[in-house]
Amino acid sequence: METVLYDFTKQDASGAACTAHAWAKVPERLSPAAREAAMARGAALLKAHDAVLVAHYYVDGDLQDLALATGGIVADSLEMARFGRDHAAKTLVVAGVRFMGESAKILSPHKRVLMPDLDATCSLDLGCPADEFGAFCDAHPERQVVVYANTSAAVKARADWMVTSSCALAIVRHLHEQGQKILWAPDRHLGRWIQEQTGADMLLWHGECIVHDEFKALELELLREQHPQAMVLVHPESPEGVVRQAHVVGSTSQLLKAVIDGTAAEYIVATDNGLMHRMRQLAPGKTLIEAPTAGNSATCKSCAHCPWMAMNALQGVVSCLQTGQGEIRVPEPVRGQALGCIERMLDFVKAHPDSVAQPRSGFVPNIGVA
Repeated sequence: METVLYDFTKQDASGAACTAHAWAKVPERLSPAAREAAMARGAALLKAHDAVLVAHYYVDGDLQDLALATGGIVADSLEMARFGRDHAAKTLVVAGVRFMGESAKILSPHKRVLMPDLDATCSLDLGCPADEFGAFCDAHPERQVVVYANTSAAVKARADWMVTSSCALAIVRHLHEQGQKILWAPDRHLGRWIQEQTGADMLLWHGECIVHDEFKALELELLREQHPQAMVLVHPESPEGVVRQAHVVGSTSQLLKAVIDGTAAEYIVATDNGLMHRMRQLAPGKTLIEAPTAGNSATCKSCAHCPWMAMNALQGVVSCLQTGQGEIRVPEPVRGQALGCIERMLDFVKAHPDSVAQPRSGFVPNIGVA
């Protein structure tokens, strides 16, 4: 199949794929007084609507704090899915990007699922259109279809398994041990890393996260020279040259655990800088350094923040609860077709809890964790 490349700095026909469009929709910072009022109003509305706030590590710190203060959760996409499904609340407010809201609705069709901004999407999702992905699957019917959580409900409906970065390695290794060949989508960097770790026969879709793809190997080498005692933490959606310099490779929750449990005083972190809010709260005595992106036309050494995650704000939580706008809907039969791959992942993690318990500290190609 011919590789299709996407440039997400340019808008598509509808303008929905434009990062400039996303940055333009990022709400203005609130004054301290307005922030305090919005936090109080958000907490009151959550209680009044029997709602719980489910926030990703990458969203604004105020949203993370509100979630924790009101009985919600701040987590990676795996734990967000489990928490939303199992919580008794009738309404889930998902602070993150659209695929996270869709996953919540797929798992909990009887619950109302709201998002602060329905336009908050993901470059991996946009870069894997359902029709083209379906044709890709049809061309390789002998392969188990494994898709990353960062995909649409329609793409998940074609999958045998859904995975997150927390459990992808364990699930692909499990399938490889069963003699299965894998069709993987959409993140090519994560797919390549898993392929090296497991030795699995994997056919990769050519997609990438616009944040993690910007981390630069040479710039990271120079930064490490300035901080020779720092531990390097890298999300596996990053390019190969960056991953190879990591002391720890892992999901957001695994990188967080590495900072909390680590003995180093300094940590260079190669993932969305939204995670640093929770890192600073749980490891207050440690120094966190953003890994360099030095992206094209950038005026900063690190611009590691997703523009769509940045669209989430306290104002959006208040607004969606007050108005009911921003509701996620996943029509049948797509929802039912997508449910199987998510439940298969959750069942696997429940049966193999140790598979996602630890960050991966170094690796040897085709062997695994060193």
